[in-house]
Amino acid sequence: MEKLAIISDIHGNLEALKAVLYDIKERGIDKVICLGDIIAKGTNQHQCIELIKNNCNVVLQGNCDEYFTRDIDLSNKSKQDIKRITWNKNKLTKEDVEYLRGLPYCFEFYMSGRLVRLFHSTPEKIDGYVGNIDKIDRLYELFLPSNNTKTNNVADIVIYGHIHTQFIQKIYNRTIINTGSVGNSIDVFRNDKKDGNVRNTTVANYLIICGNYNSQNINEKISYELVSIPYDIEKELASNIDNIEMSSYKEEIMNGKYRDMERIYQSFEIRGIDKNDI
Repeated sequence: MEKLAIISDIHGNLEALKAVLYDIKERGIDKVICLGDIIAKGTNQHQCIELIKNNCNVVLQGNCDEYFTRDIDLSNKSKQDIKRITWNKNKLTKEDVEYLRGLPYCFEFYMSGRLVRLFHSTPEKIDGYVGNIDKIDRLYELFLPSNNTKTNNVADIVIYGHIHTQFIQKIYNRTIINTGSVGNSIDVFRNDKKDGNVRNTTVANYLIICGNYNSQNINEKISYELVSIPYDIEKELASNIDNIEMSSYKEEIMNGKYRDMERIYQSFEIRGIDKNDI
């Protein structure tokens, strides 16, 4: 039996990443896979890239990794967007940009007879959004191959990041897992009267999957563990003195609330969810 740690969505949060990597080492896990979004939001982006390079066996590209390393036309952007884009780009060295641009989209392997497929968001789009309460056909599409996947087989297990919320769900004898976010954990279902302790959310999250790696024998053990690690949020914020989005970053990592909840609510409406029912 082999244990794999799967991490995602670091977003420049150095203290959260260090806490997760320390926990992985303490557990004796020697294979680490990163699903992308190493950069953007936090100020320590270069440092996080270096840690990922030195500690991960496989690294995939996230939407932020792709966006902030491309040539962006700023002529139709607002002053605020230009400032944000420029700040994020200036956090990266030339080598960082080349590294992030060269990252693959997808990774696949067999674990205890199951075809496991990993990507940042969806098989089709690097910035697609599928939540844990999405429509059943949208959830099923996560298992399907695309031009971005390594094989044309339908996956047994899909593991992704992007939405910053951990969950495991079973449909059609298949398993969907979201690792949650290392550095920017959020919960989009918030209600002042129903909310529990925010420290249930504002932690560094990752996944451990255990089974026989590269085995196609379905009659073998497999297990999944969603892990949450506390880290020094105050120390992380203290290192972000130059962060031009400090108020948004602080709100997300201290309170677990996404900076643009109206955008989330719009996506709920598309899926037939009334935000007043939350």
